Amino acid sequence: MTDPAKGRGAKETGSSAEPHVVVLFGATGDLARRKLLPGLYHLSRSNLAPEIRIVGTSLDDLDNDAFRTLADKACREFARRESSDEQLEQFTRNLVYVPQDAGPEGLAKSVREQLETLGGNARLLHYLSVPPSAAMAVLETLYQADLVEHSRVIMEKPFGTDLDSAQELNAAIHKRFEEDRIFRIDHFLGKEPAQNILAFRFANGLFEPIWNRNFIDHIQIDVPEKLTLEGRAKFYESTGAFRDMVVTHLFQILAFVAMEPPTALAPLAITDEKNKVFRSMRPLDPNEVVRGQYKGYRDEPGVSPESDTETFVALKCEIDNWRWAGVPFYLRTGKAMAEGQRIISIAFHEPPKSMFPPGSGVGQHGPDHLTFDLADVAKMSLSFYGKRPGPGMKLDKLSLQFAMQETGHAEEVLEAYERLILDAMRGDRTLYTTAEGIERLWEVSAPLLEDPPPVRSYDPGSWGPNAIHQLIAPRAWRLPFERVWRGKD
Repeated sequence: MTDPAKGRGAKETGSSAEPHVVVLFGATGDLARRKLLPGLYHLSRSNLAPEIRIVGTSLDDLDNDAFRTLADKACREFARRESSDEQLEQFTRNLVYVPQDAGPEGLAKSVREQLETLGGNARLLHYLSVPPSAAMAVLETLYQADLVEHSRVIMEKPFGTDLDSAQELNAAIHKRFEEDRIFRIDHFLGKEPAQNILAFRFANGLFEPIWNRNFIDHIQIDVPEKLTLEGRAKFYESTGAFRDMVVTHLFQILAFVAMEPPTALAPLAITDEKNKVFRSMRPLDPNEVVRGQYKGYRDEPGVSPESDTETFVALKCEIDNWRWAGVPFYLRTGKAMAEGQRIISIAFHEPPKSMFPPGSGVGQHGPDHLTFDLADVAKMSLSFYGKRPGPGMKLDKLSLQFAMQETGHAEEVLEAYERLILDAMRGDRTLYTTAEGIERLWEVSAPLLEDPPPVRSYDPGSWGPNAIHQLIAPRAWRLPFERVWRGKD
């Protein structure tokens, strides 16, 4: 095929000014309809992204008009901003569709046509919105279609199911793509509040000096979900909560919380510090892990009546370095739970001695916490004890709060997939994971995968099995808690 970078001296860290052809595998799937097509639509309307053409492909036998109708419906249903018929028509006419039955030749023909439409400086970005089991077949299709050279590829989780499979997958991918052209996506890291952790830590002289074992007692990363399987039994039965959420998402958030200051706000520097955290993590102890399964899971369509798959996991992990020695990190996630939340709680040490009289209220509501809410509307809260107005010395738990909606820039927030796709177009791997990091996390997880504790049942709408309280004792889980976020004035 024609070299899309020919004649311009393009580098892998090219700017977003370069037009892009996005080849979307799994273009009719749930992720594409809910996130990817609406996200690409939003990017195409913004001033942030270059000119985009989309070539969709999947197992479904559709033509261009049927795919455009599907995309129009998806954008109307799931786009975050209202759109006119004219705007949607302008977007969908830049979409074409190639059934998988057309083979590599049919895909290559459509992609070349779109590249020629955009001109000689256009780049290729392949998005593999497919199950991990199908990833290698897609890469082979790209190779046979001569669509590998000078292109980048975004890959969806999970990246293997253990160390051996991750190493095998990475070795196979590297036969077709160099590591700096592979973008392993974790949409949690694309969220505005996740990136705000870096700004909060490293832009403020107040907090970085206390971000260590001398001041912090423990850290919780808590991502409960109210959803159940939502028709994903085939995927979930082979994956489970630990592989689906902890290795892919929660460990990545942990790295943002625990990393040392990078030498620069640049992809390589940040990746180096994240990988140092992973290298410092102790192997997981199965005795410090609670696995659960919500009652009724085995009755779900497609689930084995003897399934041992966990729909819930809570665990303790430790980072064996100077900054975090002795500070436990507690991670919890699960399906069919009481609330849907995405919370990071930093619990500070309590004062070594209290001068306040009994009954004053000090200590009754736990230690001071710094809380990051990773919901789409970024929020932070710093809790502390303060005196209740009036006679005597009564103390209440108070808080300072910040919400993104208070800044006046809330409308400028990119949805996670939008940001990450845009970063891939720019060649910016800051918020993506690497082969080294993924393989190290599977290495850390090996003791748990080899000897998992038995699953314990829990009621839908609860916070998980009762054993979670023994796991964290004498501390307590931050969720559920009584906290009221301020509304926008």
